[in-house]
Amino acid sequence: MKPFVQIATRPEDDVALTERAAVLDFTGLAEDELLWARLDRDPFPELGAEEISGIILCGSPFTVSDAVRTKSAAQLRAETEIFRVLDQVIADDIPFLGACYGIGTLGTHQGALIDKVHGEPLGAVEVTLTEAGQQDPLIREAGLPETFTGLVGHKEAVNTLPAHATVLASGRTSPVQMFRVGARQYATQFHPELDIPSIIERARAYRDHGYFSPDEMEDVFAALRGENADHPPRLLRAFATLFAR
Repeated sequence: MKPFVQIATRPEDDVALTERAAVLDFTGLAEDELLWARLDRDPFPELGAEEISGIILCGSPFTVSDAVRTKSAAQLRAETEIFRVLDQVIADDIPFLGACYGIGTLGTHQGALIDKVHGEPLGAVEVTLTEAGQQDPLIREAGLPETFTGLVGHKEAVNTLPAHATVLASGRTSPVQMFRVGARQYATQFHPELDIPSIIERARAYRDHGYFSPDEMEDVFAALRGENADHPPRLLRAFATLFAR
């Protein structure tokens, strides 16, 4: 099998390693079947479309809609690389699944308006598939029900999409929870790479990053522990299954 590539942009090694382990677990891929590209520090490897099965881009402390003057050197370097990769993804029709930061980067690349109007605090939200979502091959492979619980925590979200993008899932607080461009390029607002224990662990690492009030942290965690968010990670296994070659 040709490997998949996981793009990471988290500067914190411990958080990046935890995210790496989660993606391996949820996709079912072995270490040598999932290359790891840490774009906050290194360029994307020189790989042709014929050499890989697909690309997975996970979350990030970076916010694509922030003013350029406020972005760190690591973020600017990562975004330059991601947009270069997305040029190749679209040109060569490479399967792509972007979660969290992926919806901001793929959306921006494709002409969506990404801003903070529909940002969501840390928590669990109801996600509903659109009619197009119910017919989508990736979602059908994942066996997602029409309505399920997604885990969120984002400063930004899609405000408007270009006409060529297809909304696959929506929510009350963030109208675009998942979209597709082309036939095989996907992005989600909710986190398919996190379950309840891992989003709590992630939130502890980012408690001072503005996703929630630190004073309310334990109350937020208590509410999360009462939720069931087992459906979204199925997207990762489905992506690996559907596009492996």
